[in-house]
Amino acid sequence: MAKKKNQRNRKPVNPKATLFKDYISVLAGAAIVAISFNVFLLPNEVASGGVSGISTILYGVFGWTPAFVQWAFNIPLFISGVILLGRQFGIKTAVGTIFLPLVVFLTAGWEPWTTNPLLGALFGGIMVGLGLGIVFRGKASTGGTDLAAQIITKYTGLTLGTSVALIDGLIVLAAAIVFDIEKGLYALLSLYVTTKAIDLVQVGFGRSKLVYIITNHQIAIRDAIFDHIDRGVTQLPATGGYTDTEKPILMVVVHQTEFTQLKELVKTIDPAAFVIVSDASEVLGEGFKNA
Repeated sequence: MAKKKNQRNRKPVNPKATLFKDYISVLAGAAIVAISFNVFLLPNEVASGGVSGISTILYGVFGWTPAFVQWAFNIPLFISGVILLGRQFGIKTAVGTIFLPLVVFLTAGWEPWTTNPLLGALFGGIMVGLGLGIVFRGKASTGGTDLAAQIITKYTGLTLGTSVALIDGLIVLAAAIVFDIEKGLYALLSLYVTTKAIDLVQVGFGRSKLVYIITNHQIAIRDAIFDHIDRGVTQLPATGGYTDTEKPILMVVVHQTEFTQLKELVKTIDPAAFVIVSDASEVLGEGFKNA
């Protein structure tokens, strides 16, 4: 029997508070993206995909105000998305679609934080990824080419990832043609950093270990994990391929700081135990992170 634990007292979820938090996330994230555009990307001519990349190219060629260009693309794309894909985007995405260019317009006079294209691409990508990740955590988006990619996916059968890559690739290619090859490479670098920063915001800095233990001493190891590490254990039914006998696999998730202790426990009880370890980038639930 698994050791019983005291359940934590959890407050009921307040829908209004959750909705308010989502809107704050959308506004804050959109503001970060907009500021990053004006202080890092635009002054260094880094067009790293999306509507912001299009506005950077058009600003470089025609001198058109980026905020107006972004509104000119975002609003029709949002309306098209609602018509062609349905109303699932909601008001929050509409807010992000309109608010981001507004902040771009309001911060247009800010001095660049760097005139080094490499630094602009790196830190611009980081801040854009941070902002977009916050928007996504608010269960919304900033519209733009993401909606165009979803429309392409629906009517062509291409995967969403392929559609996004196709659009961003064309924008980066246009930047390389309009500016120069080096600026195109900076744009690719910034786009890569943005995707990594989004992942970081989505899954967080914390890393856990997912451990599978195959042993003849399941009960002893299970109880040791309960007593010394205070983690739950799941027994997975399994059958040995060579012996054709049933031998449950123990599955446990621990924080990185607990892994060494777990390894020593298993080694002490059963030096012949077979242990498989993998990274778990995000773990939700009791003892870890709330959803």
